[in-house]
Amino acid sequence: MTDALVLLVVAPIVAALLPLGIGLFIRGSGQYIALAMAVLQVALSVVVLEEVLTAGAFSYEVAGYAPPFGIELIGDGVSAPLLVLIASVTLAVVLYSFRSGPQGDSFYGELAFLTAGLSGLVATGDVFNLYVFLEITGLATYALVASDSSPAAAYASLKYLIVGTIGASFYLLGVGYLLVATGTLNMADLASSIADVGYTSPLILAAFGLIVVGLGVKVALFPLHTWQPDAYAESPHTISAYIAALVSTAAAYALFRIVYGVFTVDFLAAVPIARDTLLAAAGISVIVGAVLAVVQRDLKRMLAYSSVSHFGLVVLGVSIGNETALAGGLIHLVGHGVMKAGLFLAVGVFAIGAGVRTVRDLSGLGTRYPVTSAAFAILAFSMVGVPPAIGFPGKWNIIMGAVEAGEWVVAVIVVTSALLTLGYFGRLLERLYFTESVANSDQSVKADGGHPEDVSILLRAIVVLAALAAIGLGFWASELIDVFQPVMEVYFT
Repeated sequence: MTDALVLLVVAPIVAALLPLGIGLFIRGSGQYIALAMAVLQVALSVVVLEEVLTAGAFSYEVAGYAPPFGIELIGDGVSAPLLVLIASVTLAVVLYSFRSGPQGDSFYGELAFLTAGLSGLVATGDVFNLYVFLEITGLATYALVASDSSPAAAYASLKYLIVGTIGASFYLLGVGYLLVATGTLNMADLASSIADVGYTSPLILAAFGLIVVGLGVKVALFPLHTWQPDAYAESPHTISAYIAALVSTAAAYALFRIVYGVFTVDFLAAVPIARDTLLAAAGISVIVGAVLAVVQRDLKRMLAYSSVSHFGLVVLGVSIGNETALAGGLIHLVGHGVMKAGLFLAVGVFAIGAGVRTVRDLSGLGTRYPVTSAAFAILAFSMVGVPPAIGFPGKWNIIMGAVEAGEWVVAVIVVTSALLTLGYFGRLLERLYFTESVANSDQSVKADGGHPEDVSILLRAIVVLAALAAIGLGFWASELIDVFQPVMEVYFT
């Protein structure tokens, strides 16, 4: 049932349009349409993954038109797990929104539109359609960030719109250079055509630079990250969790696919400055992002800068250029989506129940919210890289890959980032468990001066599931590498 691959893109587009029509007659129908869409996405993504595991990678020609002129979607050992991740996080976030908000038909329509963009971005086998899905993802995210209706949210959305458009323009310009040089936009055809043109052709080098900078903006590598802290901090909690888990994850996946599926490892070997520049940019992002996270007082900004650092780790794994490091980068890509979604959703629980906004506001909440705090602690330790959770195998493989490649500085950077991650998450855990609350000593008063709310069991259960998923994926890391392996064997043959 390979039609499941194209339905993963079509179904959310239909779900995005339905509330506009049905909502005229039945207000509030959007949440039920979004729930049905999310459940269907999970089922379809599992079908795609099962097809890949049993029959291997496959492609789908949309409307029967063969590439390079038709649109091609790819299901393989890397795209299939990412599609499962997108569908699972979408279902969790839709359920979370039922209790936390925002609600309304327009919100669920925009969320479904974003799901379509993310799914298409991961499944496409064409560099121009990748641009189209990048734009769909960006447009939906701009609208969702602004949905809080506050001046700060409007500013964050406008900033993301401007910076994101510049990034997309860089990417599109690079695609144009590739088309001029090779005459094709299909990823598989580009891999052979670029070799024929020559890896050191000025057009090819310019295309690589422009595409990497464009995707670097979307991934939010330092210093191209400026849109991210505001977008994460000013969005409603549900939206922060969704875009933190998936938007930059899909962009980092696109960077991996472009580097290995289009330019190939032979390009990295033939143009060592390209590989070295990627490594340097990623290493700087790892350290600077972590240092900026350490000095933050706002919880969501701290988690945003943490993402700048951890996506730097993913790009390090992609840039080193061997199978071990790439496996580590891909594991951390999947794991970061689960961990960061859970952390933002946990912050949402603290904010709804106790008005938490800053690190200081966490004081003493470990006893008031023991289950959520325990899940938060598990996710935090996983981000540090403490086994057996999913944060460990990703970092470990990146370090081993760096040692195999003789890149000892990279190995030191990864270890240093783990210590810095322990530094800023250690502050949060110390506040949760070992600091007596001042503002919340009277538990009838929230940190922001309001009255405490009874946090739904559903919200807490979703956070706990995220923590359990982080541990489960850690135990399943070897099997995850086995799923990636056929794709990596093609790239490193």
